[in-house]
Amino acid sequence: MEISCSSSRSCFELALDYLRCLHDTTKGCGYRISKLEMGVRLLQSFDLYLTKCRRRRRNHETCLDQDEEEKDVTSSRIQDLIIRRMQNLEFACSGSPDSTRIASELTMFLKAIKLFFETDINESCINYLLDCYWLRDPELVIDFIDSVSENLKEINNFNFKRLDEQLMFLKSFIRFAMLRGVEGQQLIDLLIHTEVASINALRLASIWLSEGIRYNDPEAKVQISRLISEKINPTEPQVLETYIHVLTASKLSISSDTSALEKSKQTVADFMDRLVQNTAELLQPCTSTPVPIMNQMLKIVQGLRFLTILLGDQEKFKELWHEMKNIIGVVACDAAVVIFSLSVNQIEEGLAKETDLALFHLLKVLKLIRAEFTQVYPLTSVSGFGFPRTNELGSIDFFLTNLKELARHDEINDSIASPVDKIQTIQKDFEFLRSFLEKIKEQRNQNEKLQVFWSHVMEIAYKAEFVIDSTLVGDRREYCLDDVARDINVLKIEAQEIYDSISYVGETTKGVTKTFTRVPSQVTVATYNEDLVPLDDEVKTITDSLTRGGSRQLDVVSIVGMPGIGKTTLANIVYNSPSVMLHFNLRAWCTVSQAYGMHNMLVQLLGSIDSEKLEQYEKMDENDLAVKLKQVLLRNKYLLVLDDLWDTKAWYLLERSLLNDANGSRILITSRLQNLSLQFEPHSRVHHLRRLTDEESWNLLQKKLFGKEGCPPRLSGVASQIAKSCRGLPLTIVLVAGILASTAKDCWEEVAKSLTSSIVLDEEYCMKTLELSYNHLPDDLKPCLLYFGAFQEDKNVPVRKLLWLWISEGFMRKTEEKSLKDVADDYLKDLVDRSLVMVSEQRTMGGAKACRLHDLVHEFCVKKAKEENFLHVLHSQNGPFVLTSPSNLHRVCNPMNGELMLEFSNVRSLLLFKGDDLGFWLPELLRVLDLGELEFVAHFPMEVFSLAHLRYLALRTRKVNFIPAAIANLSRLQTFLLRGNKADCLLPNTIWNIKTLRHLWTPDSTLGFIFPVENLEVSPGLDHLDSLSLAIDPSSQSLQKILTKLPNIRRLRCTMTESREEPTGTGDGIFVFDCLSQLESLTLCFCHGYRFKFPLNLKKLTLLATDPPWSEISTIGKLPKLEVLKLLSYYYSSPGEEWEMKEEEFPKLRVLKLSHLRDFRRWTASSDNFPRLEKLVVHDCENLEEVPSCLGECLTLEMIEVKRCRQSVVSSVKQIQQEQIDMGNEVLKILIEKCVDT
Repeated sequence: MEISCSSSRSCFELALDYLRCLHDTTKGCGYRISKLEMGVRLLQSFDLYLTKCRRRRRNHETCLDQDEEEKDVTSSRIQDLIIRRMQNLEFACSGSPDSTRIASELTMFLKAIKLFFETDINESCINYLLDCYWLRDPELVIDFIDSVSENLKEINNFNFKRLDEQLMFLKSFIRFAMLRGVEGQQLIDLLIHTEVASINALRLASIWLSEGIRYNDPEAKVQISRLISEKINPTEPQVLETYIHVLTASKLSISSDTSALEKSKQTVADFMDRLVQNTAELLQPCTSTPVPIMNQMLKIVQGLRFLTILLGDQEKFKELWHEMKNIIGVVACDAAVVIFSLSVNQIEEGLAKETDLALFHLLKVLKLIRAEFTQVYPLTSVSGFGFPRTNELGSIDFFLTNLKELARHDEINDSIASPVDKIQTIQKDFEFLRSFLEKIKEQRNQNEKLQVFWSHVMEIAYKAEFVIDSTLVGDRREYCLDDVARDINVLKIEAQEIYDSISYVGETTKGVTKTFTRVPSQVTVATYNEDLVPLDDEVKTITDSLTRGGSRQLDVVSIVGMPGIGKTTLANIVYNSPSVMLHFNLRAWCTVSQAYGMHNMLVQLLGSIDSEKLEQYEKMDENDLAVKLKQVLLRNKYLLVLDDLWDTKAWYLLERSLLNDANGSRILITSRLQNLSLQFEPHSRVHHLRRLTDEESWNLLQKKLFGKEGCPPRLSGVASQIAKSCRGLPLTIVLVAGILASTAKDCWEEVAKSLTSSIVLDEEYCMKTLELSYNHLPDDLKPCLLYFGAFQEDKNVPVRKLLWLWISEGFMRKTEEKSLKDVADDYLKDLVDRSLVMVSEQRTMGGAKACRLHDLVHEFCVKKAKEENFLHVLHSQNGPFVLTSPSNLHRVCNPMNGELMLEFSNVRSLLLFKGDDLGFWLPELLRVLDLGELEFVAHFPMEVFSLAHLRYLALRTRKVNFIPAAIANLSRLQTFLLRGNKADCLLPNTIWNIKTLRHLWTPDSTLGFIFPVENLEVSPGLDHLDSLSLAIDPSSQSLQKILTKLPNIRRLRCTMTESREEPTGTGDGIFVFDCLSQLESLTLCFCHGYRFKFPLNLKKLTLLATDPPWSEISTIGKLPKLEVLKLLSYYYSSPGEEWEMKEEEFPKLRVLKLSHLRDFRRWTASSDNFPRLEKLVVHDCENLEEVPSCLGECLTLEMIEVKRCRQSVVSSVKQIQQEQIDMGNEVLKILIEKCVDT
């Protein structure tokens, strides 16, 4: 490649192309080449400035020619350096390239660039340049910003990312000013100001290249913060003056022609978006802001977000009046003036009168635009068709509970014209109406008048809730509390008339079948993996197809059949059968479904091969995952299961990553489509899964209903008839078993009649059975089932998250005997008992960890939830979302854009599962908000603090070090889930004011929340807090005081905030937890070198990289209720070489896990240790010699799992299994993986 200055392409572009090519072909030089590419780009940016800037006519006119010559000379020297060094590099790479020689030349090239920066482009040179030259042309300035930005983006450092964002703000400001017609001195001042900031940013990037500033380096942080505060943020008077002059000129240049705005709406939207970010950054550190001021600032943020989304919607923007379009540009100017004029001190201490008036005026205009939009696109009103029709009495109960809480907390501000006495009257009236609805609920389906009355009560209840909740966020509605009171009075009169016309004494319910009688369930609960398809011949056929005979080439075997016939269950049985596990070196499972992606499929496959690396795989990009899968499969005989395949495209996506080593590897596919596999593999074997025979159907129904006891003779006739009517479909059989299990036995004939009442196709028959199962559910279980429709099909649903959501939605009713959590557990168990929900993962302490639905059940939930206006799942990003009838969206899952939220501002629950940007317009009445994979970097999204009714908040953040004090606005918040932050997060003092908090949690086990320690003595406690991820400062003496503020905590995870480096051994403190009398589960991370006092109530203890000595473990063994103990050591040494257990330790322990205990060699125990042990897990204990033989006497033992240990450990485990068999216990299973002596 010939590099010269006269080339049609610049020497910089040619050099970068050559370096990219060199990076792909040369090993061992990647880091040097990357650094060199950075250096070339930096020089390119400086050269761009030198070649485009022009001399300034100020105080240097006497030496202008000399200055111009120096500038050109510097530019020529930069280009000469690139050309010369590239020629040397090309020479080093010619002929027979020597990697050492190439590396040496790359190093010399990089040194030459660094030296040039130090001598020719240092701070004094830059100051001289800025004093004598300028770009002046706005487009040239923007080009220069883009060039600098490209360099900053290449630096993997948060501080430089922040600097890049600030330059993008200046760019948007210039574009906005140009759009508004600003010119002359005001524009020139802004351009000069931007040039200064940009070239200084470039200088800092060159320092990073020269000095290798590391991540979070204090010097880099200080220099960048100084540049931002002095040259970009309007905290400096001169900067503020420049900005205000530009904005004033923007307002004065208003034109009646709005065509420019219509063509460049995105420019205004970008500027507004930057203003929102600036406001959020301004509000973040505010710790003692008066509530009215904070609320006003949040309304500005909310208003600007609204306008940003409105500008992005072509059709809606067109419909606005001409004058309103003009106002939007002025609002951007006014908002910028207000925001730029504020400081943290002003916000906390009180606004100046002039600023206060400007703020008041701005909010008034924003409200006017909202009102105008509402006229063009009227917000859907609460109508008879608009409210959810699922568990309506439960909805009224939830409304009444909220009214009682409202009265108790006295949360209605005196300034709001909705006095407490009116709300209390509404509460009493609805209590009367609620009791009346209870009396007529069995009759209303047979009486049209009662149906109309019922619907009218529900309509007014939702209207009342809407009006009251809107009032509490300061949003007055046309339909007010007086209207509610009037409508309620009409309902009370109507109720009295109905009561007088109906006799309740001795009257039996008409037309209601007895099948709704609810009895305690006797169903045999199955987990997702349990054998429910009694087809031994089918299992053998598929197993033989995979393991016996056949071609050595990679082959495909398909299981096909209609929905509900048991394809996935059969594949799962085969997948986990001992013969298949022994035959294949690797096994992997992927559930494809209709909505699939290459990245997700690869993660599933790799994760099922090595689950410990799942989080690592999720962060890798698609290409790297494909390469990794090839590496893992190479020279291994593997079995891959592709479950629920719908089309050939998914296969072709994966096929590129699959290897054919001619070693007998196999692909097992399940699909509803009969000949799908033949389309991409003509010679594949297709197995059509048969239905169950009548006898098999009867046996399965008995197994589900009666376990080993068998069906009582008096029921065998009707039960057998019901089994036959299920058409040999396993899913139908288990669903019907769920119905029968909760139905009085003398009513089973009614179920049989319902199942045979019509002739439909098989798939429709499954849906009909599901409808019957749903109708048999108690009302309070129906919303719990339909809520599964919000989750993705064929995905595991974390039970803890599910229950937290149910509680936040108000589905649970607290009783005197049980907490909301216990009620939610019971509800889930009931759904599992009815075979509507499958348990896919079990907890070590018992109960479900994850669950899922059969895809047909999920399909039913989505459809039924939409029918009853309970939940709307949005699938398409391209097509418009159309409602078939007048409606209010109550719950929305996966909205693809913010425009939808503009039209349905009454949404109460918003759930995302993707990373799509909403535009971030959030309906003010939200109770539940989960923003899924949408990530907020460095700054907490202040918009959520406007959501006064919020009960559940789940966010993904990165590098957010503290939660703003404004979180106290969320006075009803119950659950706060913070994902992905990668840093401990400091809570504000105001956190103690959120008395409703139940869960403060981070999924990352190494991170937590840091509680404030100021004024702990006078801070109120969080009496309802149940689950907490806590970060402990080892230097603080406040841990004990903090724990006393959390008296009812049941689940606690503590992580040390200090460095994760090797400990110094100075930690000799004691962490005391015995004050937490309700604590059941405790996890301690990185608490190496400390001792502990545990509460006697503790049931589960996990020690991660904590490693107390074995003597301390013996103390733990005396805890009377401990059921689960996990000792996990990943970074530090293990507790010691020998664990010699003492008598009567761990009397109730059921699960013991030992992992990565590298120094652990000998384990001595006696027969009275672990009398109730059920599961033992030993992973990566590479020096352990054997497992104690006395475990062979433990009659409760069900599973031993050993991975990456010595063969002597494997031998001892097999000996224990044999002893168990000799004692008559054939329940014990052992799982051995990757155990080879090194």
